Amino acid sequence: MSLPSKPLLKHPSGMQLALAGALLSLSASSYAIDFGPDGMFSLTGFAKMETAMSSNQCKDCARFPLEDKQRIWADELVNGKEYKTMAQTTILFQPWLGAKYNLGQGYTASALISQRFRGGAGTVLDSVKSIDRDMAFDPTIWYEKNIAISHEDYGRVAIGSMTARGWAVADYPYGTNIGLSNEWAGSGAGYGMLGNAIRVTTRPFDVMNGDLVLEATIDQGKTEFTKNKPLLIELYAQYHQGDLVVDAVFQNAKNGKPLAWGHGPFGALTDSAADDSLLTSGAEQSMAMAVARYQLTSQIELSGGVRANRWSGMRAIQLSTGAQGLWNNMFNVAWDTNVGGVANPGYSASSVDLSAGARYRTGPWTGSVGVIYLGTASTSNPTERGQSNDATAATVGLNYDYGQGIQFYGFAGLSHFGRIGLSPMSMPGNNAFWGVDSRVTQDGNWFGAGVVYTF
Repeated sequence: MSLPSKPLLKHPSGMQLALAGALLSLSASSYAIDFGPDGMFSLTGFAKMETAMSSNQCKDCARFPLEDKQRIWADELVNGKEYKTMAQTTILFQPWLGAKYNLGQGYTASALISQRFRGGAGTVLDSVKSIDRDMAFDPTIWYEKNIAISHEDYGRVAIGSMTARGWAVADYPYGTNIGLSNEWAGSGAGYGMLGNAIRVTTRPFDVMNGDLVLEATIDQGKTEFTKNKPLLIELYAQYHQGDLVVDAVFQNAKNGKPLAWGHGPFGALTDSAADDSLLTSGAEQSMAMAVARYQLTSQIELSGGVRANRWSGMRAIQLSTGAQGLWNNMFNVAWDTNVGGVANPGYSASSVDLSAGARYRTGPWTGSVGVIYLGTASTSNPTERGQSNDATAATVGLNYDYGQGIQFYGFAGLSHFGRIGLSPMSMPGNNAFWGVDSRVTQDGNWFGAGVVYTF
């Protein structure tokens, strides 16, 4: 049965550094801590530290660095700022606390709680804050906070907060294994964090000499929105036959914040239910993804994926007036235009993204190569909002398994935008992922090293 995965993302202050250092110093007996009656409780997790040098970085080039990419004033740059190679240090720490109790007759009750802690210094992480603020600064958004009941013959039902398969599967193993976890899982039209969900997972079915697991998830988002009611539906399937694994995800979401950030939380059109009556229209977006990996030999693994994105668009609405007027969360707006009496209308758009990679393992060493392509978008918007741009990133990596839960790794990569201008529609920000701003330069590169401890 498919269970919640433990993703390893790139990107993480003093307490966290000390905590990660303490974890890295633990002995082999420390990973996977079971305690309580009959080992009822378990504690697992990871700590990750990474440092890198990245080219074409400019920390203060955006006039409004924390503004949403979709707002036209966020397009402004500060003239005369220097672009140069800069260093970044990142850290992540995430524990999982689980509980499991045998109810008898094949039934098991379980619970899981997990949260991610991040911090660091450097231009790439600083740029991520503009797109990651919901989770980086909102402690109410949990990665996992759910209860479940399962049966070996029937399957599993879970309720609560959990990660969407559209993000979790793309992040780990597919993106992580080829050094492109954020780029592949954090882009596109999906949502990654579900706070009010019900998930039903089947037992494995025997299909064509392989195992097929099916799953459906529903999230009602913020229920205080009664006019523009949020609703997310995600369907997931995994097929495993011998050396081949195929994962497929379809996600459709109504009245969540319009975005192109596959890691983002699903909630409602805005943060405040007081805006519900002021929003004259809703929004919808969907994502369909198929990813697969194949163990060609005992040493070589190949992987690849395709994702189709669709956004309905969302018009820009000023919710309050004055110098500090508040706006809604909009998407693909034709600013300063009026169509049929609708000012600043939003337009639908669609795009296709691709990924591919390979890994070679020999002893404790694993080498990897990976590439991702974020495509141009099709839209009727008469103004340019990034639909004409695309982005390509390629990486190489080398990992050494030290043992006792510790792995060391190094990596290098490069990125290229198809044109100077707003970033592709599938990207959450103009300088997301690499800190390279598509409004100023087309190219960037980076290299670095890190250590991860899994317990």
